[in-house]
Amino acid sequence: MPFFSRLLRRSLPLLKAALLALVFGPVILLVLYRVVPPPITPLMVIRLFEGEGINKEWTPLEEMQPSLPKLVIAAEDNTFCSHWGFDIDAYQAQLEKSLKGRASRGASTLSMQLAKNLFLWPGRSYVRKALEIPLTLYVELVLPKRRIMELYLNIVEFGPGIYGAEAAARAHFNTSAEKLSLQQAAQLAAVLPNPRRWSASKPTGYIQNRASLYRQRVDQLGPDYVACITP
Repeated sequence: MPFFSRLLRRSLPLLKAALLALVFGPVILLVLYRVVPPPITPLMVIRLFEGEGINKEWTPLEEMQPSLPKLVIAAEDNTFCSHWGFDIDAYQAQLEKSLKGRASRGASTLSMQLAKNLFLWPGRSYVRKALEIPLTLYVELVLPKRRIMELYLNIVEFGPGIYGAEAAARAHFNTSAEKLSLQQAAQLAAVLPNPRRWSASKPTGYIQNRASLYRQRVDQLGPDYVACITP
């Protein structure tokens, strides 16, 4: 018993340090990410060990096709500018579908997706989901909405080894993120739910329909829905 007591006493400082790092580490990184680009993400490291490269190039939001962030909001998170990280209505709708035995689409907001991409690993485990909640709150507390969008569009996966809008534009369309056509931007937004299954440059009929839908939705949403990312 004394051995375990001594071991616990010696381990306590390390446990405290680990807890402090877990709580404050993401906050410190997010404060840095307000002004500097993230050098790498856990997903990039995982894919690298799986044998994929890392094709990424940081591009400021103002140097991207202006409709791209609007299309991403239309595709992934209609209430991005009004929620505080979580879309409660979307959760309720998905829960109702699940209770009725119908397939439900994920209700992750862009803030949740950014938190996952910056700090966590891919997958659907309960542990990862539990960690995603406080990290999303940190993201919303530390970063303005426009910066959330800028970070998201620079690190999100657009295909095997392809991260961010600039790398995606060059890999899929041989152009820059700034010179994307409206249709090309819409196709990039359309593949975001599963960019490893769908290709923006070789869209199926389903992806083409999704891209057209999002172009229509941008016009329907109006300026208030994208006010938070407007300079």
